[in-house]
Amino acid sequence: MKRSVIVAIALACGVGAVLADTDPIAERRALMKHDGEAAKKLFDMSKGKAPFDLATVKESLKTLDEGATKTAALFPDNSKTGGGTAALPAIWQNKADFDARFVKFKKDVEAAQAGVVDEATFKKFAPTVFENCGGCHELYKAKSG
Repeated sequence: MKRSVIVAIALACGVGAVLADTDPIAERRALMKHDGEAAKKLFDMSKGKAPFDLATVKESLKTLDEGATKTAALFPDNSKTGGGTAALPAIWQNKADFDARFVKFKKDVEAAQAGVVDEATFKKFAPTVFENCGGCHELYKAKSG
C-alpha cells in the first residue's frame, strides 16, 4: 500500500513537471508550420501549380481544422516574446478579435470539408479559407525579413 502511494505521488510529480515544461511558442510554431505546409498544398492546387487531388485537399483541410481548434489557446499572456515568435503585441491588445478569427477560420474550414467534392467546389471554398489565413497574419504576425 505504501509503495503504491509513493509510486502514485512520483508519477503525479513527473506528469506535473512535463505539463509545467510545455512551451506554447514552440508548440504554436510547430503547429503553424504544419498548417502552412497543408495550406501551401491547397494554394498550389488553387493556382494550378499542382494538380487537383481530392484526397490531398481533404487531408490538408483536416490539418487546418485541427490547427484552428488548437492554435488560439497557444497564445497565453506569458508567451508574448522569446522563442523566435513572430506574434505581434496586437494579439494580446485585441484578444477577442484574435480568438474570434480562429472561430471563423474553423467554421470556414468545416464548411470546406463538408462542401468540397471536386475541383469546382474546391475553387469555390478555397478563397474563403485563404482569406482567413491572410487576414490574421496581416494584423497579428510580424513581417519576416
